[in-house]
Amino acid sequence: MRLALYQPDMPPNLGTLCRLGACLGIPLDLIEPCGFPFSDRDFRRAALDYLAGTALTRHGSWDQFAAARPAGRLILLTTKADLVYTDFRFRPDDVLLVGRESAGVPDFVHAAADARIRVPMRLGFRSLNVAIAAAMVLGEALRQSGLFPAAAGESAGDESRVDEESR
Repeated sequence: MRLALYQPDMPPNLGTLCRLGACLGIPLDLIEPCGFPFSDRDFRRAALDYLAGTALTRHGSWDQFAAARPAGRLILLTTKADLVYTDFRFRPDDVLLVGRESAGVPDFVHAAADARIRVPMRLGFRSLNVAIAAAMVLGEALRQSGLFPAAAGESAGDESRVDEESR
């Protein structure tokens, strides 16, 4: 599974998504150009020391990303989708794509997606922060695919941990 970021324009969100990728062991594809200098201090501050642990691949354009993308479905997170992400069946080789915070993705990117999904929200609200939406959907995708990283000292399928309320 991978997370792809289409021309992000908010440095703190890119930093947060780098931290997310590092913590969960998910590679990130950055489709440029960014709406800010890649060395922006806000980006560096948000990424903290997680940047070194992030498997980040930079692509100079959409065409370069499309040519280099590994096999698997391209799943676009968009407010323009009918399908709710919890009703979608994810696969381990899916690439989850988020768009620009200010504008989403252009029509040709929508057309290139194998599926389009959304996070449901209350009426009257435009959208979630892109990093929050990506974290929600990625969490569900990892859960469905059984790809959550194991914490130190436990296996990924450790059934022995049961909270008190479920006994």
